[in-house]
Amino acid sequence: MKKISLLLLAVISIYGCSENNTDFDASGTFEAVETIISAQANGTINAFTVEEGQVLKDNQLVGYIDSTQLYLKKVELEKQISAILSKKPNVGVQLASYETQLAKANTERNRILNLLKDGAATSKQLDDINSEIQVLKKQIEAQRSSLNITATSFNKEAAPLYIQVEQIEDQLGKCKIINKTKGTVLSKYAEVNEMASEGKALYKIADLSTIILRAYISGDQLPQLKLNQKVTVHTDDGKGGFHTTDGIVTWINNKAEFTPKTIQTRNERANLVYAIKVKVKNDGRYKIGMYGEVKL
Repeated sequence: MKKISLLLLAVISIYGCSENNTDFDASGTFEAVETIISAQANGTINAFTVEEGQVLKDNQLVGYIDSTQLYLKKVELEKQISAILSKKPNVGVQLASYETQLAKANTERNRILNLLKDGAATSKQLDDINSEIQVLKKQIEAQRSSLNITATSFNKEAAPLYIQVEQIEDQLGKCKIINKTKGTVLSKYAEVNEMASEGKALYKIADLSTIILRAYISGDQLPQLKLNQKVTVHTDDGKGGFHTTDGIVTWINNKAEFTPKTIQTRNERANLVYAIKVKVKNDGRYKIGMYGEVKL
């Protein structure tokens, strides 16, 4: 009876071991979409609050590059614009005297018309005042045209300076270091008081709220898989077992490649494999570079 008990115990032990050795369909490592944020201006970094491991929001201001010279250049251009526009003629003021003369001439014409009705004025007086009014109108029209041409020429002279001011404002905006994508800072490449140049990498960031498992499958497994298919992802739980979660297949390589040295597929004899990407929601458990297995 004792021998039967020992034999039964051995069978159960073997069965348990076989259950722990799960036959996974694919394995690989976790990765994330990493973005390198670079400087967009030249100058000394006056402030930079980024730290590795810090979680940043999108459009968050994280520092700025010295912009003193750009600001002074903008002020200089604005002064030049003011100096040019100060030369523009004031059309209303310069035509005021002609307008006054025209108003007086119209008043005189009305007076002559009334006198003419009473026989106290002559037709020649009316003709003279009408002629004077026409001359004044033509003078006003000619003067207005001349003044408008002069004003337009000054506007055109100032126009390129306005464009330069807009260019300076754009450069001033780029002196602000603004994080454009939410995520966790993975690496920091610059410090305060260092010189920044356009295109210099400042830090690397990745959104770790979802993470990607890049795994590899053999050719005979390929027909079993399709995009947006739900699969099961297993990772070590640190206690000798596995933590299991769901994942979604977001990409399947359309070309085969040689099996990576660090990867073993279900069919170890396969020389060529297909890479796949499985997106997994991350509660902080999964880290870049961690190994994971996929069950189709």
